[in-house]
Amino acid sequence: MKFLVKTLFVLLATISVAHAAGDAGAGKGKAASCAACHGADGNSMVGTFPKLAGQGAKYLLKQMKDIRDGARSVPAMAGQVDNMSDQDLADIAAYYAGLSQTPGASKDEGLALAESLYRAGNADVGITACTACHSPRGLGNAPAGFPRIAGQHAEYLAIQLKAFRDGARNNDGDSKMMRSVVERLRDDEIQALSNYIAGLR
Repeated sequence: MKFLVKTLFVLLATISVAHAAGDAGAGKGKAASCAACHGADGNSMVGTFPKLAGQGAKYLLKQMKDIRDGARSVPAMAGQVDNMSDQDLADIAAYYAGLSQTPGASKDEGLALAESLYRAGNADVGITACTACHSPRGLGNAPAGFPRIAGQHAEYLAIQLKAFRDGARNNDGDSKMMRSVVERLRDDEIQALSNYIAGLR
């Protein structure tokens, strides 16, 4: 009897873990409507819509859950994920994580300022270096849920940094990790950083 109970427990645990993991194959079909804004290959052609290709699955899943559950307001996403289950969202996240991001580009303006902020921060005013979470090349830290920012649209990056700074976006947890980092950034610094990050590879 004990053997049967243990076997059943292991089987249920295995099913639970398998259910929690995303299935990229299933996600491809579920992501069909996402292509209108994020591109057929996850590389949006519109600067205000983020590229999702190559983004960490953990980060994508959290953002979609936050949007669905009202923790992050994205008017353009209204109704898109409202009726999706956690498994649906995990499948979509796995699908986009497996795609390749197209490279971005930087304009030749403000790069020295931006590189200094990105790599060293500004200790005088308490700005932490972006590399601490997003890595020197902007590839993020997928297991930790820190997003890839390299190659992202500069326009989208600037919108998000300003939203964190101004408190319009607050789904960075109780630690206020992003809000505390960007709260002292000026508009010109945000524009320079966004432009610089867009060209990282």
